[in-house]
Amino acid sequence: MTSQEKKQLQITACQVRMGIIESTHAAKCGHPGGSLSAADMFTYLYFKELNVDPQNPGWENRDRFVLSKGHCAPGLYSALAHRGFFPVEDLLTLRKVGSYLQGHPNMNSVPGVDMSTGSLGQGISTACGMALAMKLQKRNNRVYTLLGDGEIQEGQVWEACMFASHYNLDNLCVIIDNNGLQIDGEVAKVMSPYPIDAKLEAFGFHVETIDGHDFDAIEAALNTARAIKGRPSAIILKTVKGKGISFMENNAGWHGVAPNDAQYEQAMAELNQQLAELEGM
Repeated sequence: MTSQEKKQLQITACQVRMGIIESTHAAKCGHPGGSLSAADMFTYLYFKELNVDPQNPGWENRDRFVLSKGHCAPGLYSALAHRGFFPVEDLLTLRKVGSYLQGHPNMNSVPGVDMSTGSLGQGISTACGMALAMKLQKRNNRVYTLLGDGEIQEGQVWEACMFASHYNLDNLCVIIDNNGLQIDGEVAKVMSPYPIDAKLEAFGFHVETIDGHDFDAIEAALNTARAIKGRPSAIILKTVKGKGISFMENNAGWHGVAPNDAQYEQAMAELNQQLAELEGM
């Protein structure tokens, strides 16, 4: 990608992070930590990778995205809003009574959401079903799904991986946000999923491990995944939980806690500083 394209993605990712902070602060609840760690991938997917149309969210020939770690809806919502699926100001209604933006994605109410998720471990199974259906119908659509590293402690995830390999789902890209932390602490101490890459390879996946905050690495990995034939692909993102907010970074306590007023002001000041630096480059 050109330096200008990369700069624009970085600016957009910063704006997506702002939406995460604004929405969770307004709701006084939600999951900012894992939303922030995945913000760069959300940004690249919706602003460069996915073949989607915000004016026609139900377009039959669109690519599909399943947020398997559904609690990170603030990140998905912010990306969708900034991409034009619904007004950015609606992010402030997150988790409010009567709002269509509830704590977990609802495909029946949120434009751009392809699957209702929240029960961990199940989203990847749905993505596999979508991918198989598209192959049977001889469609060229691709399917992407994003999981958390704590989520892959669920056994259903590995059943889905076996399914994906058995049916040669080369139109499926499984993305794992490996920030190393879950609600109870370090994933390695709670129930270690490591080595993630070797496990996926044993199930027949093509696997790449990258810096999940590096847009060049994200682009290269997704380009490779698209080119792989005969088997599914997986991308392991090495990320920082709470990325972009100094006091949230690498802190498991921010898994499911919203910033208070003072924390909100500090977080937004940091993001505005980052945005100003990017725009001044």
